[in-house]
Amino acid sequence: MKFNAIRRAAVGMAMVGLGLGQAAQAAEPGITDTTIRIGLFSPLSGSGMAYGFDVVNAAKMYYDKINKEGGIHGRKIELVIEDTRCNANDLVAAVKKLVEQDHVFLLNGGSCSAAVVAAKEYVERAKVPFLMLNASGDGALYPPSKYIYGAFSISQYAVGGSVVEFAVDHFKAKKIGYINHDDAYGGWNRTAAEFQAKRHDGVSLSVQSINSSINDVTAPMLKVRAANPDVLLLTTYARPAALIIKKAHELGWDKPIVLTVNGTADLTQLVENVGGAAALKNFYIQDVVAGLPSDPKMKWVYDMYKEYYPDLAAKPGHPQSYMAYGLPPAMTVVQALKDAGPEPTREKVLAALQNFKLDTGVMAGPIEFTPTDHAAQKSAIYMKFDGQNRDLIPGIFKSAWTYTAGK
Repeated sequence: MKFNAIRRAAVGMAMVGLGLGQAAQAAEPGITDTTIRIGLFSPLSGSGMAYGFDVVNAAKMYYDKINKEGGIHGRKIELVIEDTRCNANDLVAAVKKLVEQDHVFLLNGGSCSAAVVAAKEYVERAKVPFLMLNASGDGALYPPSKYIYGAFSISQYAVGGSVVEFAVDHFKAKKIGYINHDDAYGGWNRTAAEFQAKRHDGVSLSVQSINSSINDVTAPMLKVRAANPDVLLLTTYARPAALIIKKAHELGWDKPIVLTVNGTADLTQLVENVGGAAALKNFYIQDVVAGLPSDPKMKWVYDMYKEYYPDLAAKPGHPQSYMAYGLPPAMTVVQALKDAGPEPTREKVLAALQNFKLDTGVMAGPIEFTPTDHAAQKSAIYMKFDGQNRDLIPGIFKSAWTYTAGK
């Protein structure tokens, strides 16, 4: 009798333990036996649409490809998509909805830095993994947060460091004109630009910081012209960049102008906004992909886009310039989920991301994370752009700036 009683107690405890284990598994948000729910978001409408519309399309087609191949450890990816309109309030609201109402397992989104930075506090409080799309997001990446990973295209620190390295290497520039925004976004790229310049003897920056909503760029351009730099680097968004390029042309500027990736979302629109190709006679653009759309190694990306979105691909201006940027974050999410094993938890995914390296074949450099740096990619390529054709400049140019705690 005593033995039977002990046996029944042991069985009962085992059943309780099994029940607790099942409850723990069930409590993990966004995971079922057959699905993994992911929150995907970016500006899909409004003035910032070019930064995110086709980026989301690229991520969607990659997730669909994975589903067609059987999913991840037998689970299919289920997407919940939100439009954030490149606005901080809209993005934070979307993130809260995805976490609290849609109960997603992780977040994959954001194409505008100020917007994703605004979500940092909530993400850390909710303890949900957040992998950005193509936002730089430096303010959410430094100092590193356990839950946040980004800069899959490139961080703003890397933007500034890389473009200065290109100016010195390609143009042999000694005096560099530099126009950035007068906010945290501009401060990030300026910090690394100054760091990069100091690595070269005799190289100096002449900086003009402007408001992102500026309407008249005459004064800063006159100051740039007076400084007489060898090259002018623009790290602004598209609208002020177009105003500056147009004004430079009006002032008879004939030295090289290099526009970083921040302002190249829609090159067709840029040509129109500067008044035509005549303003782009000595003009260069930064990009962060592995090669031109015509490069054979990029062919599969554009072929996939045409297959998934034939009607959209037939329209002028599509795919948009940033389209390919949506693939590396989606590829990273998939790899991290695979690395987390057949019973994934948020903690397992975060652990997989702590020491992570993936050569996507899409970006100029590998996607790489360490415990002290959650910015994915720091390399860029450069092209000469005459308003119609893009000619690749040989080489990959990497920023040397690294994060140091407490600085």
